[in-house]
Amino acid sequence: MRLLSLTSGRARWVVLAVVLLAAVALALVVPLPTALELRDRVRALGAWAPLTFLLAHALVTTTPIPRTAFSLAAGLLFGPWLALALCVVASTASAAAGFGISRRLGGRAIHRLGPGRVRLLEARLSSRGLLSVLSARLVPMIPFAPLNYTFGVTSVRWRHYLGGTALGLVPGTTAVVLLGDAVTGTLSPSLLVIFVVSGAIGLGGVALCARPTPETSDGPE
Repeated sequence: MRLLSLTSGRARWVVLAVVLLAAVALALVVPLPTALELRDRVRALGAWAPLTFLLAHALVTTTPIPRTAFSLAAGLLFGPWLALALCVVASTASAAAGFGISRRLGGRAIHRLGPGRVRLLEARLSSRGLLSVLSARLVPMIPFAPLNYTFGVTSVRWRHYLGGTALGLVPGTTAVVLLGDAVTGTLSPSLLVIFVVSGAIGLGGVALCARPTPETSDGPE
């Protein structure tokens, strides 16, 4: 049994190595389109290409799959301006879906299940709904889909959630879209600046939202 286990483990590595070598050989033999050629081919598809991309982006990112890959691909395939519009619209739609599902199923569960300190923090964040959502979206390290579902069980209002989401997604999405567009040879030095500045503003906003307000300072401990 032990010998069989070792053999199986080695066989998997051998298969993996063969597959990688075959992929490298195929890439060397088969001519691949350049970034600009690939963009031209996508544009030749007309309106179907961006529409299909938008729907796929909105659907897939309701799961924990990161949306960064879509932003990079959009920058490469559609150019910066159309890519930014597609990604912000698709991400906002995805965020709305996750928020709606969580609110429907969770029923603002924090109010019923969370300990006193958790409820107090939720009340503070909800009292500054727009700023809370906007600040959280500006922090690149916070995962997109889990944040959607987390806000769904709070008391944040729909209009604050959607407005904060749409505005907060713009800086980070712009940076990633520009990075995808840079594959065509148009690298922008503003990428790092956008990430650092938006992240710093977002962290500051989250810290501000977590501070007590007159309405929540006397909440339950």
